[in-house]
Amino acid sequence: MSGETEINTLLKNMTPKLNDGGFVFCTVNDIPVNHIHEIVGLFKEQEGYTIILKKETADILNLRYSYVAAWITLTIHSSLEAVGLTAAFSAALAKHLISCNVVAGFYHDHLFVALDDAQNAINVLQELADNS
Repeated sequence: MSGETEINTLLKNMTPKLNDGGFVFCTVNDIPVNHIHEIVGLFKEQEGYTIILKKETADILNLRYSYVAAWITLTIHSSLEAVGLTAAFSAALAKHLISCNVVAGFYHDHLFVALDDAQNAINVLQELADNS
């Protein structure tokens, strides 16, 4: 099943959902296989693996991090071929000085914003949807 590609439909129906907890980005040389089910995101880079996981799990594993984020999921099934969605929501967040790190999954886009900015980010995204 392919996702939505029409930008106006994507924006109008993106429906941001705030996931519970604080999340961190860590870099590791080896994936912690005993906690693989707790990894939210994984990306292999030249320097090592970037993993995204709950702050509490990173603390248990004694992993270093410098940024605690809230995780927002745009619940619309967006196509990986869609054009303009990331640009639209990142511009809206930037106008409010909200940093955003984006991960595109097969079904949804996932935004990581500073934990303290979570509710403001949800409000900005909802306003963008309402005005689209």
